Amino acid sequence: MIGFDLFIGIDYSGAETPTSRLPGLQVYAARPGAPVPERWASPTRSNNGQRVNWTRREVAERLRDELRSGRRVLAGIDHGFSFPISYFARYGLMSWPEFLADFSTHWPTHEDHVYVDFVRDGSLYRRGSAPAPGQRVGSPDELRLTERWTSSAKSVFRLDGQGTVGKSAHAGIPWLKWLRDEVGDAVHFWPFDGWVPPPGKAVIAEVYPSIFRNRYPREVRTGDEQDAYATARWMADMASRGALAACFEPPVAPAERAVAALEGWILGVR
Repeated sequence: MIGFDLFIGIDYSGAETPTSRLPGLQVYAARPGAPVPERWASPTRSNNGQRVNWTRREVAERLRDELRSGRRVLAGIDHGFSFPISYFARYGLMSWPEFLADFSTHWPTHEDHVYVDFVRDGSLYRRGSAPAPGQRVGSPDELRLTERWTSSAKSVFRLDGQGTVGKSAHAGIPWLKWLRDEVGDAVHFWPFDGWVPPPGKAVIAEVYPSIFRNRYPREVRTGDEQDAYATARWMADMASRGALAACFEPPVAPAERAVAALEGWILGVR
C-alpha cells in the first residue's frame, strides 16, 4: 500500500476567485529518498518572464495531470473535505458523492469570478446563478469527529475572523468533485472510498499542517510555504519510517468509522 512515487503537499486558500493568483496557495512535492521537498511553481509566467502565484484552478489542473500520469501520488490538501454529520442529517444527504454534488450546486465556488462571500451575501442569487443565501449552511460550533480529536482544529463553518478555515473548505470542495469527475477511478479519496487505499492507486487526503509543521525548520519559507513543505516532507517521512500505513487506519470504533465515512478524516489524527 505504501509504494508511492510522489508526495504532494498543498497549502490551500479560499480567498477571492478560482482564477485569482494567491500567495496563500503553495505546492511542494517530495520523492522517496529525496532529502527535502521541492517547491512547485505555477505554470504561468508574467510578462517579464517571472513566475506568478498559483490559482485554485491551476492547482486542480496540475493535480489532474499528475493523477493521469500513471505515477502513484499521495496528495495532502489543507482544507476540510466534508462537513459534520449534523449537516448531512439537516439536509437529507446520505453519502459523500451526494454531498459533493449538492454542495457544488449551492456553493458554485469553482466557477470563474465567484467569491465565497458572493454566495454568502446573495450576490449570485440576485443574478440568478445560485440558490438563495442561507441554504446549506452551518454553525461555527459544529465540529467533525476528526476535529474533536485534535487540540486546535476549527469548524469548517468558521468563515470569519483570525485563523478562519471555512473559506478554504467552501472554495475547495467543488474542486474535489471536479477532480473526481475528471479522473474517475484513477484516484482514491481517503477515507470516503475506503480506509485502506488499494495498491497502485493514487490517493488524495485531507491534512492539517499544525500537527507536524514544527518538526521541520522554517528557514526562509513563508508560513504558507512551510505548511505545504511540511505536508510533503511529513508524508515522505512517514513512508520512510514505515509508519504511513498506520496513518490510514486511525483507531476509531465501528460507529465512529461510519460517521467518518461521511465527515472524512484528517490524515495522521489518531
